[in-house]
This record gives sequence, C-alpha cells and structure tokens, in this order.
Amino acid sequence: MTVSSTIARQKSAKVRFPREVWVLVAASFLIAIGYGLVAPALPVFATSFDVGVTAASVVISAFAFMRLAFAPVSGRLVTAFGERPIYLWGLLVVAASNLTCAFATQYWQLVVFRALGGIGSTMFTVSAVGLLIRISPPELRGRVSGLWGTGFLLGSIAGPIAGSGLVAFSLRAPFLVYGAVLLVVTWVVWAQLRRSELAGRADPAGTPAVTFHQALRHSAYRAALVSSFANGWVVLGVRMSLIPLFVTAVLASDARLTGVAMAVFAAGNAAVLFVSGRLADTWGRRPVALCGLAVLALGTVLLGQTSEPWLFLVFSLLAGVGGGAANPPQNAAVADVLGSKARGGTVLAGFQMAADVGAVLGPLVAGFVAEHASFGLAFGVAGGIAAVAFLCWVVASETLPARTAEEHAARDAATCDCAVEPTR
Repeated sequence: MTVSSTIARQKSAKVRFPREVWVLVAASFLIAIGYGLVAPALPVFATSFDVGVTAASVVISAFAFMRLAFAPVSGRLVTAFGERPIYLWGLLVVAASNLTCAFATQYWQLVVFRALGGIGSTMFTVSAVGLLIRISPPELRGRVSGLWGTGFLLGSIAGPIAGSGLVAFSLRAPFLVYGAVLLVVTWVVWAQLRRSELAGRADPAGTPAVTFHQALRHSAYRAALVSSFANGWVVLGVRMSLIPLFVTAVLASDARLTGVAMAVFAAGNAAVLFVSGRLADTWGRRPVALCGLAVLALGTVLLGQTSEPWLFLVFSLLAGVGGGAANPPQNAAVADVLGSKARGGTVLAGFQMAADVGAVLGPLVAGFVAEHASFGLAFGVAGGIAAVAFLCWVVASETLPARTAEEHAARDAATCDCAVEPTR
C-alpha cells in the first residue's frame, strides 16, 4: 500500500506543469479572445472609410503579409535577445496597433496600423513557442503544447461572440478593448516571469544557437515543417475560405450551417488537443502525428464529396479531430530537435512561416480550383497536402526523449540524422 502510494505520488509529480506554463496558457487565451474581438469589426470598419470589398480585404491581408515578412527578423531577435523580452515587446506592439486603429481617421492609416500589428503578432508568436520549449520538461512537451493550443482555441471561440456585441455598440470599441487587454496581459506576464529561472535562464557558456540549416538536417524537423504547412493550408486557410462558399453553392444552405460547421470543427479540435499531447508524450511524436494527419486528410477529402448537411457536419468533426491530433506532436518534435537549452529563433520562425505560407496559398489555390474545376477537387487537393505531410512523417525519426541510457544509446545507433542536439 505504501509502495503504491509512493508510485502514485511520483506519477502525479511527473504531470505537474510549471507555473510559467499556466501563465503563458492564460495569456494565450486572452490574446485569442482579443483577436476574436476585432475579427467581426475589421471588415465593416474598413468599409466605413468608403472603400470597396477588395480594399477592405487588403486590411486583413496586410496583417498576414507582415507576419510572414517579419518572421525571419523575429527569429533573429529571439536568438539575440531571448524569448521573454521579445514576447513582451511583441504584445506591446500589437496593443499599440489596436489602440491606434481605434483612432484611425483615414483608410491608409487603418492599413498601416493593422500591418504594424502583424509585426508584433509574429514577435510574440515565435517567442511564445520558444518560451514554452524553455520552460517545459522534455517528458511533458506534448501535453504542454496541447494545453497551450486548447487555451488559444477556446479564446478564438469566445472572442467573436463578445466582439459581435461590441460591434453593435461601436466599430471602434473592439480595438480599444483589445488594446487594453493586451496592456494588462503584458503587465501580468512581466510580473509573473521577471524572476522566473525557467523563463530567463541563460544558455550555457559557449553554447551556439541552432540554425535553421542545422535543424533541416533532422528528418523530424523537415516533417514538422511540411505538416505545419499543411495545417496552415487546410485548417487556417481552406477551412475558413472554402467552407462558407461550399455551404452556399453546393449544399444550398445559409450562413447558419457555416457557423455550425465551424463550431463542430473547433469542438473536434479542442476535444483531442490535450489527449493528443498526452499520447505524444507516451507513444511518441511520430505515431500520433501520423494518426492525426491521416484523419485530417480523410476528413478534408470527404468534406468535398458530400451533398448532405448532416454528413458535412460529421466530416467537419472528423477533420477537426485530425487537425487537433496532429498539432501537439509536431510542436513537441520541433522542441525536441531544438532542445530546452539552445536558442533557435530562426528554427522557430521557419516553423511558424510554414503555417503562414500555407494559410496564404491555401485559399488562393482552393478558390481557383473550385471556380475552374469543382469544390470536390479543391477539397481533394487540400487533403492531398495533408497526405504529403503524412508521408513525410512516415520516414521521420522519433524524437521522444529517451527514458533510459540504454534506450537513448539504441536510438542513437538506429538513426543517423540527429545532428542538432540529442534529446535527453
């Protein structure tokens, strides 16, 4: 009985997250809520300056473009100055962007202020991933990634609901509220992490930064780049752009079905994120990533082949489950390749850029294919992208930290591409 109690206590200690993890998860939740606050207001606010739909879309695209363009710079800043200061400065830049958007009096001002927000967004996104790697025990990286993703997803769901109410009050109110929320988040994160040894620990003397080219030598990192690209293409891009058009053109339904489908996808995503992270920490990164990508590819292809609304919702749930299952293992694999002691801002920036490129290209290609061929083929292409990522993970090496010296030695002997930093 005493031995069992001791084992139980040891097991519970192993799954206890550092306090810093909860700080970043709470910040992620609030940031996502704020982003959702401005989402319903931004297109309408842009058209209030007497511009057309295309010009209003430019305001949205400017944010995404600056995220993508500034990502390499963010990576270098993280490598040079560390994750924590760049995270805080990124939050402040986005806060300033939203507060100035609220007071924009001309269309060009809104474009410029919103674009500056994209710079801050990539700063705190890249550095947040680096911070999570630095503060997460290697054996908990999958679960930490799932928890962080769940926080952001729940915030993304709650944000638009609150934002719709603020829009009814004023088109400028969401920007003011989001800016104020970010200022509070910045202060809280600074206060909670300023004396943290985990978040602020320095690299050992003489430890070189891991470069993007070094990370590319690792098959797991290459697979993570491709699956990140697939996630951007399918989950962030095609899902948001193609589903509303498909519902109208093929299913002959209204926006209510679109909203339900989006909610069902998000529910499937949220339901498996933490479970996927737990499995990635026990089964390994590779098998869980393979399962998630297989389900994502299948669900995405089937979405374009149905003509029944209820089946469309079933396949939306399936695709959501696949997308949620694939994310924690790929994030954990990148953390394993990088290691908790090394700074690798360009490695993290490359991983983030892969998703951003997919999110930009996915809607463009899918829209072109749907218009000139069929919606079924457009969803099929998106599913094919996920299938390519699946094949990349088939040949990727496992990065789950070894539990014993014997296991670690056997893994080193079995693989020849662990050229960055062996996981311990």
